[in-house]
Amino acid sequence: MMAQAFPKLAMRPMLPTDVPLLAEIFRAAIEELTIDDYSPAQQEAWASAADDEEKFGAKLAAELTLVATFGGSPVGFATLAGNARIDMLYVHPAASGQGAAAMLCDALEKLATARGTKQLTVDASDAARGFFAKRGYSERTRNTITVAGEWLANTTMIKPLATKESAS
Repeated sequence: MMAQAFPKLAMRPMLPTDVPLLAEIFRAAIEELTIDDYSPAQQEAWASAADDEEKFGAKLAAELTLVATFGGSPVGFATLAGNARIDMLYVHPAASGQGAAAMLCDALEKLATARGTKQLTVDASDAARGFFAKRGYSERTRNTITVAGEWLANTTMIKPLATKESAS
């Protein structure tokens, strides 16, 4: 009998068939991982971005979207907009703290660097601010945005990327 390897984190580009599951991950992450920072009404408004799955899928398809998988199943995703901004980074609560977000973030930073981007920005939720700060992102501006009639606060954070010359 062959020894069974433990499933491990992997990553791949998004497939169109991933959209319903990514919408579910998006909603679950907001519902469970932002509870200390946002009110139920704010969470509901934020999560409603995935209610129209076709529109949500089109947004993911328009950006560079990577999917983190565990044992072959998607557990998180991240999107890079215009090579310069991390637009979305969501991990299912059941997979939170297992390294999926760091793996996705590493990949987006490497891709952006390879494409000549000098710095990455992210509008981090209050729940994600600590994660990005640990990765070398510094806070620039505090924002208030309106989503589905609710006010939500986030923070624009910036990380300088190593250029090809300084990396060698």
